[in-house]
Amino acid sequence: MKQIIIINGSGGVGKDTFVEFCKKYARVLNISSVDKVKEAANILTGWNGEKDEKSRKLLSDLKDLGIKYNDAPLKYISEKAEEFKNSTDELMFIHVRECEEVEKCKNKCNARTLLITNKNVAAISSNVSDREVANYKYDYYIKNDGTLEELDMKAKEFVSNFK
Repeated sequence: MKQIIIINGSGGVGKDTFVEFCKKYARVLNISSVDKVKEAANILTGWNGEKDEKSRKLLSDLKDLGIKYNDAPLKYISEKAEEFKNSTDELMFIHVRECEEVEKCKNKCNARTLLITNKNVAAISSNVSDREVANYKYDYYIKNDGTLEELDMKAKEFVSNFK
């Protein structure tokens, strides 16, 4: 079993928690299209990991510059996908927000797509990256509206679909 999954959802819906649960049932590589953007934000602005609206906009704007300049986020993802193919990992999760970037990544990496939602978490609309999250037709949808135990069971079932 080797599968690349592009995971999406508004901030705070439980994407990272879902991936952590998946790690109980498979060997998982977990990356984000903004990993290198976060490094640049730290170097350029002193950003230290905050997840407030101002920071989300900063990361979105920096990512957009990288896309326009040389498609840097997709290059990073492609490199990591190649490493994944030669690793012992079974599932690779790639966090990507923007619909156009999801589609490019899906095609480049032969990936499937997953949207995590949570009715108890307000959607973020302060930046272009978060604003369009729901405007894509995903392969899989998981509602994270219940308990952590329920999300864990959904992760176990999700992983079992690929084994």
